[in-house]
Amino acid sequence: MSERHEQWIVRYGRVYKDDIEKEMRFSIFKDNVEFIESFNSVGNRPYRLSINEFADQTNEEFQASRNGYKMPLGPKSSKTISFRYENVTAVPSSMDWRKKGAVTPVKDQGQCGSCWAFSTIAATEGINQLTTGKLISLSEQELVDCDKAGEDQGCEGGYMEDGFEFIVKNKGIATEAAYPYDAADGTCNSQEEASHAAKISGYEKVPANSEKALLKAVANQPISVSIDASGNAFQFYSSGVFTGDCGTELDHGVTAVGYGTTADGTKYWLVKNSWGTSWGDSGYIMMQRGVAAKEGLCGMWASQASSRTLQEATMSERHEQWMVR
Repeated sequence: MSERHEQWIVRYGRVYKDDIEKEMRFSIFKDNVEFIESFNSVGNRPYRLSINEFADQTNEEFQASRNGYKMPLGPKSSKTISFRYENVTAVPSSMDWRKKGAVTPVKDQGQCGSCWAFSTIAATEGINQLTTGKLISLSEQELVDCDKAGEDQGCEGGYMEDGFEFIVKNKGIATEAAYPYDAADGTCNSQEEASHAAKISGYEKVPANSEKALLKAVANQPISVSIDASGNAFQFYSSGVFTGDCGTELDHGVTAVGYGTTADGTKYWLVKNSWGTSWGDSGYIMMQRGVAAKEGLCGMWASQASSRTLQEATMSERHEQWMVR
């Protein structure tokens, strides 16, 4: 096991301050490896775990640094509009917005609880591509530095709805290139903040506790969602359709970018995460859909605030018709 830890250290470039820390991290690594191997030894599971870059962190440490979603403390007054896909009666049997060019490469929030910003931006990137035909990587760091309203507190966590509010009120958001991410709280760069590469005019809340509503939404655009990602199995997910274990204590912002059905008939959501490509299936996770729980797996549609669609500011009537047919 010691040799495996040394190989892991080299692979992920981990540096410990002294032998005491190294010994402590080795103990955690050993426990995590044993958990992963024990889990995978049960052959009938629909998903597998693997040793990744988080293997020397306790689950508590992992949650503290990666899960930064905060539920609002009170009601939101916002530029919301009614659920525009309510009357949609048919959706494709599967959808993958990556194949349609509406999803940027997987990003990495680092040791910063900014998942809320990545979820906000991924959904904005998607609707911007659908309305303009251009896929542009937008700035999470602008939200981290400049959006301090409501629950949004940079690396200390935030709420996607506040992120959308910021983009609306700011009349846009800068590109990733203009305002790059550095995984730390910084001072708002007002000059770059004024550089608007994409705009939204508002957002919609997908009805709570309704898988049907979420399916209609994801069939039409990438959707910002919140989930409970606190479990050990989620920390080390590698492949397959994730079926648990998780609760409904929402603590992490992600983006639903598709859905489908596996060869054996298991229905799933395709979810883009912000933990880099070394986590999960190249940064993605397939999460079971069609579950009995009204909140969905890991609380994916547990509250009205957990899912959002966006509307671009200059959407033409022709595109409006295309979106709903």
